[in-house]
Amino acid sequence: MEFLVQGHSVFAATGGKSFDPELPLLLFVHGAGMDHSVWQQQTRYFAHHGHAVLAVDLPGHGNSAGDPIDDVAKQADWIADAIDSVGAAGATLVGHSMGALASLEAASRHPDKVQGLALLGVAAKMPVHPDLLNAATANDHMAIDMIAGWGHGARAHQGGNIASGIWLIQAGTRLLERARPGVLGTDLAAADAYKSALDAAAGVQCRTLLLLGGQDKMTPVKAALPLTGAIADARQAVLPDSGHMMMVEAPGATLDALIDFLGEGAV
Repeated sequence: MEFLVQGHSVFAATGGKSFDPELPLLLFVHGAGMDHSVWQQQTRYFAHHGHAVLAVDLPGHGNSAGDPIDDVAKQADWIADAIDSVGAAGATLVGHSMGALASLEAASRHPDKVQGLALLGVAAKMPVHPDLLNAATANDHMAIDMIAGWGHGARAHQGGNIASGIWLIQAGTRLLERARPGVLGTDLAAADAYKSALDAAAGVQCRTLLLLGGQDKMTPVKAALPLTGAIADARQAVLPDSGHMMMVEAPGATLDALIDFLGEGAV
């Protein structure tokens, strides 16, 4: 599906069903250097169980036009504009990593538009290692290698995909290689510069799930604890065998956690 946000064409996957703005909207927001495809094993279920689904490509990512947004607060405003652009009254946001920060900020800045919040691979602070940030800024492939290595748990380094013959590390590498030059560096710099997560958390008014990877080296479980405490109606779930990329490392467990959070009555 394609639509306009802030004057630029945006692509979003709809889970295999036509988008219906009258249904409860789930809006999935990917992380740094990625695109809508990371959500493919969760979106189809919800699209066929009573939800409108949009897994967006952020500006400058995937099939979306425009330049990448270099500020998390501006990403949050873009999310709010995307909800308006498709004619929805509001949405539950499901964000991963940088996308989780943007979703958190959107829930705080635009409480009238965010009815629920699921934050995957999130932390109160998300500093980026200088070597990684420098490599990404220089479009050095070493940045992709670092993220692919650090971003997956131990099982993924041995294969780990539910589909035999597909190696998660290599799949993640190919995904990041598809990003346009400069996108990964811009995204990582935005996440690194964002210091307002706890302030945003204090302003969140909706039900919130923090879904974390027990083997996550990029946003370890302990780094999310301050957010869980700061959000009024938050709960936390940990996938013990997953790293940072739980949507692809543990797709079934991630889906189950989202279903449990949304409640059977919502699907």
